[in-house]
Amino acid sequence: MHRVRVIDSHTEGEPTRIVLSGGPDLGTGPLLARRDRFRRDFDSFRRALVNEPRGSEVMVGGLLVPPVDPSAVTGVIFFNNVGYLGMCGHGTIGLIASLAHAGRLSTGPHQIETPVGTVRAELHTDGAVSVRNVESRCYQKGVVLTVAGYGPVSGDVAWGGNWFFLVNEPPVQVIRENIGRLMDFTKAVQAALASAAWTGDDGGAIDHVEVSGPAEGPADSRNFVLCPGGMYDRSPCGTGTSAKLAALHARGRLRPGQIWRQQGILGGIFEGVVEGRRDGVVPTITGRAFVTAESELILDDRDPYRNGFPL
Repeated sequence: MHRVRVIDSHTEGEPTRIVLSGGPDLGTGPLLARRDRFRRDFDSFRRALVNEPRGSEVMVGGLLVPPVDPSAVTGVIFFNNVGYLGMCGHGTIGLIASLAHAGRLSTGPHQIETPVGTVRAELHTDGAVSVRNVESRCYQKGVVLTVAGYGPVSGDVAWGGNWFFLVNEPPVQVIRENIGRLMDFTKAVQAALASAAWTGDDGGAIDHVEVSGPAEGPADSRNFVLCPGGMYDRSPCGTGTSAKLAALHARGRLRPGQIWRQQGILGGIFEGVVEGRRDGVVPTITGRAFVTAESELILDDRDPYRNGFPL
C-alpha cells in the first residue's frame, strides 16, 4: 500500500488538494520539464488523487516539488481531472492556506514557483491571501466565432497563466439558476475554438471559456468559467480574473491600481488590481481559502480502481 498525505481546502468554493508527501519523485530541473515528466511517467498518480473514488471532477491537485528558484518556499505543479495546468490562482491561495495550517509558513510574502514562472503570494493577518500572478496579456480583441446553436459570438483571447476566451456579450444570463445553460453554451464555444484552430500567441490551447455579466452586491461583474475537463469553476477563477483584468486594461477600462471585484457564479469574490507593463499587466488577486480536511490517502495495488475510475 502506498500512502499519500494531503490537505484539502476550498477557495471561494473551488476545492484544492495539496500533496504534502507520498508524491512521485520528478527529479530536478525546470518545473516545466518536471511537469512534462509528471504527465509522461506518473499520470496514474494524477488520476488517483483527483478522480473518483478519492476525488471529484472539479478538484484541482497541487504536487509540492523542490523549487529551482532559491527565493521560493516551494515549487508546485497543479493538475485536474484531465491534465496539467500552467498556473492556478485559486489553487495558489489554497496552497498558502494549507501550508499555513500545516505550520510551514507564517504571515507575510512568499515566493511560489510554478511551471509558468515564480509568483508572489502574501498571507495577510486576517487570513486573506494575495497572489501577484505572472504577467498577463490580451492577445486578440473582438474575435468572432460561429458557435453552433448560437450564431456569431465575439470575445477576447487573453492569457492569465492559462489561455482564455472571454465572451463579450453572452446570450445566456450569468446567474446560478442558468448553470446548465451556461455549461451548454461555453462547451459550444470551446468546440468552436477547436474547430477554428484558434490558439494563444505561443501556440497553446485556449482551453478555458469565461463569460461575464452583472454582479450581485458589491462587485463589478459576475463570471462563469468553463475549465478543461468540462467542469466549471466554483470560484471567480484566479487565472480567469487575471485574463479579464488584462483584457479590461487593453480596452482602456481598467487603470493600474484600480480595484476590480470579480464575483464567481456561486457568489464568492476575488479582488484584483494590476500593474501596467508595455505588453500587458501584472495582476494581483486577493481571496480566501479554508482548510476542509487533513488526510492520508491509501493507494492499494489490489484495488482495481487504485488509479481512479476510468473516464
